[in-house]
Amino acid sequence: MSALWIGHIIVNDAESYGKYAKLAGPAIANHGGHFIARAGRYVQLEGKDRPRNVVAKFPSLEAAEACYHSPEYQAALEHARGAAERDLVIVEISE
Repeated sequence: MSALWIGHIIVNDAESYGKYAKLAGPAIANHGGHFIARAGRYVQLEGKDRPRNVVAKFPSLEAAEACYHSPEYQAALEHARGAAERDLVIVEISE
């Protein structure tokens, strides 16, 4: 079953977060993921508003989790730490 990686982000340091984004994209692609939503228009209906929302689709929950723990994604994540407030969850798709 496919899975979605859903992130809600507030960027506090655009320069550092840009370095993260440049490295994270290839790491996600290397694990079979691709973006289906990335910082587009949104409507906040409930909860805390985080103006950057990202959704990536992976072939499985395991692939998405492996991506997160991979050395290349962890190297990217070093640039996001302190540069953004983030919530990230992986959700399996009921297909």
